[in-house]
Amino acid sequence: MATNAEAGALPVARRSPGHRRAIRRAERRDSWARRLPLMPAIAFVAIVSVVPVLFSLWYSLTEWTIVPPSPRRWIGVGNYAEALSNGLFREAVWVSLLMTVSAVLLSLFLGTLAAVLLDHAFLGRGLARTLMITPFLVMPVVGGLIWRDQMLSAAFGALNWGLEGLGSERIEFVSRYPLWSIVAVLVWQWTPFMMLIMLAGLQSQPTEVLEAARVDGARSHSIFFQITLPHLMPYFQLGILLGAIYLIQVYDHIDVITGGGPDSTNVPFFILERSLGGGWDFGQASAYALVVVVGSIVLATMFMRLLGSLLAGEEAAR
Repeated sequence: MATNAEAGALPVARRSPGHRRAIRRAERRDSWARRLPLMPAIAFVAIVSVVPVLFSLWYSLTEWTIVPPSPRRWIGVGNYAEALSNGLFREAVWVSLLMTVSAVLLSLFLGTLAAVLLDHAFLGRGLARTLMITPFLVMPVVGGLIWRDQMLSAAFGALNWGLEGLGSERIEFVSRYPLWSIVAVLVWQWTPFMMLIMLAGLQSQPTEVLEAARVDGARSHSIFFQITLPHLMPYFQLGILLGAIYLIQVYDHIDVITGGGPDSTNVPFFILERSLGGGWDFGQASAYALVVVVGSIVLATMFMRLLGSLLAGEEAAR
């Protein structure tokens, strides 16, 4: 009589139907035994994320205004048609894109420069790293207030104090350049975050490769552009992805610095104005939010595929 080990070692074609069904049942039991411990976490995620999205989808298909109170009325895709034809919404989308792209790229560039400098040993490097990280630890509202009142103010701002010392006139940065004032604050706060990512990438380089390049007579700039920069590409990808995810949701800085306006109202601020900010039209606000979510997913997917193809091509070229 064959033992269990010998029976399990038999080819699939030679096993009896009952034996194959028993194996499938055992595999399903093992699969559920692995999944059951995850079920509470999956249920929690579904409750706090999927259920609100489903409610938003339902609200977006209705006309529902809180002030004045009115019953919900089914209107189908009317809110979506209004969202796509609303000029103010399109302007808010443009402001969100310009603000996010500018802040992410500038903070990534400055963070990379700071990481390259801090990657070298010098006296006080630990203190310099700590001071560089500090802006990222400041609360967004506090950072916005500091920049609005102590840096950008025409009456008391440090930037205008410096301009006046150089013989130039004072500039009301917030009213003349509202979008770029917010971008400046975002770059100040997010440069340390990008610096940490790039610094981790620099310190993960294989030292033997760098030493071999130096022994072969390669110059510092050649090593950076031909070895270090390709090595940092996944870290650039990570920095851009995380920065875009967080900065597309900016609200605090806009509310504190400009309070909204034609050149500084992004999508989150616009949606809040349509709901809790005075519009009280939750049907339209839900439609706007879902349009942004779908658009963000599409753009993020395209961007990730583009970066993935670039990285794959670069690996093949090596």
